[in-house]
Amino acid sequence: MLDLKFSNLEFECGTDEAGRGCLAGPVTAAAVILPIDFSNEILNDSKQLSHKKRELLKPIIESEAVFYGVAHVFHKEIDKINILNASILAMHHAISKLEKVDFISVDGNRFKAFKSIPHQTIIKGDGKYQNIAAASVLAKTYRDAYMEKIHEEFPMYNWKQNKGYPTKEHREAIQTYGPSKYHRMSFRLLAKSDPIEL
Repeated sequence: MLDLKFSNLEFECGTDEAGRGCLAGPVTAAAVILPIDFSNEILNDSKQLSHKKRELLKPIIESEAVFYGVAHVFHKEIDKINILNASILAMHHAISKLEKVDFISVDGNRFKAFKSIPHQTIIKGDGKYQNIAAASVLAKTYRDAYMEKIHEEFPMYNWKQNKGYPTKEHREAIQTYGPSKYHRMSFRLLAKSDPIEL
């Protein structure tokens, strides 16, 4: 069982993102404040959970959280400000949706201060604290749902399956059809050996 949170402050939010390494679609962040009596044995880093378990946890987190927020930063913004800044911006947007926050626990090792609220970066925090794990589950499930929606528009990339990550199949589809309007043009869309005509 993961610890509930990092600090002993009541309104500590955990925040995490999903989709940093993808070639298409947004980077999505969530911020979650859990009640002090929250406990869930399944909850873990979303990457350690099956799709079924993430979908099971999503409504539990949403109904039991004190506050939660989710935000996307889309591909065009990622291309303008780079993926690290876009990830932090998505976290800031998600945190700004919470009614009250007095501490921020951040998965990873990079963050920019949000207002004057104290924060702590925690490497692999989504495998240590339930509030960050809960944020990782919401970020992943909301982003997956978005990718499944835009899959209908461009089924040749199979985003329903790969969610925009750089699978062999995804790169081969980019090679065949070129990039879509949802691709991140600042990313290397193909492996070094694959030329692309734009």
